[in-house]
Amino acid sequence: MVVITNFTEFEALLGKEIGISPWHTITQQQINHFAEATIDHQWIHTDPERAKNESPFKATIAHGYLTVSLLPYFWHQIADVQNLKMQINYSIENIKFAQAVVVDSRVRLKARLVAIVNLRGITKATIGVEMEIEGEKKPAYTGAVVFLYHFID
Repeated sequence: MVVITNFTEFEALLGKEIGISPWHTITQQQINHFAEATIDHQWIHTDPERAKNESPFKATIAHGYLTVSLLPYFWHQIADVQNLKMQINYSIENIKFAQAVVVDSRVRLKARLVAIVNLRGITKATIGVEMEIEGEKKPAYTGAVVFLYHFID
């Protein structure tokens, strides 16, 4: 895990891979909880028997937005940004879904600092992300997430 305590330490990572999170298994229970929270009960996510018989994946798949919602969880396993007044999830950019995440797959996040700017004392960091699926050549998605960090002076 990388520890970052100020803008200068963060900026030193520009253009570099920051790290890779541990693996996380996407379970049917997690998919079902996400379906409840988002009111998205499409059978391809929530009906294992129908998915087994009718889906090209032969099993249920995670919602794409479920995998994206894991970004902060994975990011906090890659980087420990300390000395903060506040952190804000600012934006998600250019997310492209490349492959479905089949239930019980293990996924992890690769993160790279692609841009950083100091906005009058607020650090705006753009993190390039790729969610890998264990055993698959294509990622679940690629894109970028932008965080605003208010470091303590």
